[in-house]
Amino acid sequence: MISDSRAVTRLAMRDAVGFPSITLLASMTGFGSLVHESGLPLGMAIAATAGIWGLPGQLTLVEMHAAGASAFFVILGVALANARFLPMVVSFMPLMNAEGPRTRWNFALVQMLSINSWAAGLKRFPEIERKFRRRYYLVFAVICMSAGILGTVIGYLGVGLMPRPIALGLIFMNPLFFAVLLAGVQSRPSMIALIVGAPLGVMFHLAAPDLDLLLTGAVGGSLAFWLNNRVPDRGSRQ
Repeated sequence: MISDSRAVTRLAMRDAVGFPSITLLASMTGFGSLVHESGLPLGMAIAATAGIWGLPGQLTLVEMHAAGASAFFVILGVALANARFLPMVVSFMPLMNAEGPRTRWNFALVQMLSINSWAAGLKRFPEIERKFRRRYYLVFAVICMSAGILGTVIGYLGVGLMPRPIALGLIFMNPLFFAVLLAGVQSRPSMIALIVGAPLGVMFHLAAPDLDLLLTGAVGGSLAFWLNNRVPDRGSRQ
């Protein structure tokens, strides 16, 4: 059990400076180039990355704005695209907070939560004393968000330096890394969700590409939850 603040900081930096920050840098580079081609200003690109902090919601913002949708429907679309953060926050915050959580700071901390920091926290928190988990999360999240904002700026300003297919293809590096990271988490519910959600995502994309993410999350998540409760856990029996 790690109970030293410096050791926790080093661990968070070592975990974040690598594949998490590299994949975020690359995927947000693709997003920045997409924003530039949509005719939106650089400030909007940075605000979308820092304020939404979720590629599905960011892409929804750009696509609906380009389609001329009203502000109400843009906000609704972004909220639905990033609805997955609600169960992530509910499951994550109790694991991170020590006794007597400071509610006002939780709002700022939640804004920095991403699939990368969520999965990294689930993996590392059992090794870290509870009162130092907030430090791990904060260091990890700041590094990841900084890499994402930097990637957005690079993609926006350097859109002419790379072909469009390559720039857009970079967007998929982050979810690919998340799938690999989640597979390494020794958690039965996470593995069931990954096994169930991956094929359903392909099926729903072919059947209803406009609703594939929403349907995969609703159907796949419900099915994974049901299977986790119904299928016996051999490890717990032993």
